[in-house]
Amino acid sequence: MFDNLSDKLDGVFRKLKGHGKLSEKNIADGLREVRLALLEADVNYKVVKKFIADIKARAVGQEVTASLTPGQQVVKIVNEELTALMGGQSEEIHLAGTHPVSVMLVGLQGAGKTTTAGKLATRLRKEGRKPYLVPADVYRPAAIDQLQKLAGQLGMPVFASTTDMDPVTICQQARTAAQKEGCDTLLLDTAGRLHIDDALMDELQRIRDGVKPSEILLVADAMTGQDAVNMAKAFDDALDIGGVVLSKLDGDARGGAAISIKAVTGKPIKFVGVGEKLGDLEVFHPDRMASRILGMGDVLSMIEKAQAVVDEKQAVELEKKLRKNQFTLEDFRDQMVQIRKMGSLTDLLGMIPGMNKLKQMKNLDVDEREFVRIEAMINSMTPQERQQHNIINGSRRKRIARGSGTTVQDVNRLLKNYAQVMKMMKKLNKGGMRGFGRGMLPF
Repeated sequence: MFDNLSDKLDGVFRKLKGHGKLSEKNIADGLREVRLALLEADVNYKVVKKFIADIKARAVGQEVTASLTPGQQVVKIVNEELTALMGGQSEEIHLAGTHPVSVMLVGLQGAGKTTTAGKLATRLRKEGRKPYLVPADVYRPAAIDQLQKLAGQLGMPVFASTTDMDPVTICQQARTAAQKEGCDTLLLDTAGRLHIDDALMDELQRIRDGVKPSEILLVADAMTGQDAVNMAKAFDDALDIGGVVLSKLDGDARGGAAISIKAVTGKPIKFVGVGEKLGDLEVFHPDRMASRILGMGDVLSMIEKAQAVVDEKQAVELEKKLRKNQFTLEDFRDQMVQIRKMGSLTDLLGMIPGMNKLKQMKNLDVDEREFVRIEAMINSMTPQERQQHNIINGSRRKRIARGSGTTVQDVNRLLKNYAQVMKMMKKLNKGGMRGFGRGMLPF
């Protein structure tokens, strides 16, 4: 996400940092390029105009001219202003009130409301809540089926809606059913349309007035750019939404909607969908997003992802094994499985400061399928082979390749990489490796 914008801004800032001192002309030229980059990223033109004016007011003053590193000071100002533009800080979902509280998900057809209901339920359950899923879209039978399947997949209770029921009645009856189930949070998956119309807004207003939800979240498709921003304004005018869930952000290379929505509607982005899995819903942090857009990485999010998948007991055991040089191929596989749980490797690399630049310089292309192949090869080994890689001779390599659907060359490469990791471990052990390897694959 934001690849195009990040590349363009990186080019602008490199030019600015190349000047020992910055003149008003240097800054004006740089900001003109920033303005074009934002417009190309489909950021609202009024938002861009104010954003550039705010940066210019700070950049041509003492704040930059008195700085020892004026180019870096401009980047700092842009980072701060971009963070402020997107809301300044993350905002939590509002879940106050008598249990069960209701969260109403609204949006156009195809924005991803039903999937978001499943993702939000997954997230809330991890936070200790007991969600209850409510299919209230009676116009699209597939929506009811989809949410019921998701509920089954998650092992969560779901209301038995039918297409001949009134949506308001569904939501009201669901509240009673949720109380009996001991649930504290209703997630209302409402109907959408291909376009905003009066009938849709009237129905959503009736649900809002009949249920009085503690939170109304608009699910907007990030890939629709300015259309998502305009749609957010229309829904906010009709329903007074509490915030936005920006879906499909992982497929949006421009980022205009994420940057514009708060400035145009005054309502914060609370969550972003960053993948197809039910765990791929993240809290929106404006400061972290600004850092990623400006190529500074997002280490905090990466740490949080690691903490979510790492078993602390396993991490301690792994550290002991690394210290004693007893890291086996089985451990190698287990660490890869943990890293895969953290999400796409490409996204993880994007969270490391400077890594996007390195990827461009080295023309690195991350092949996620390589992890699958490595896992298959290790799974095709006997327990003894995983513990003692030295016994894997030519005939064993052929058998492992056949069993994993790979080639002998692939098996050779795996064993060579593993041997290099072990050599690195020996060196680190000699030099001291306090705290190394806590739940992360060491290569």
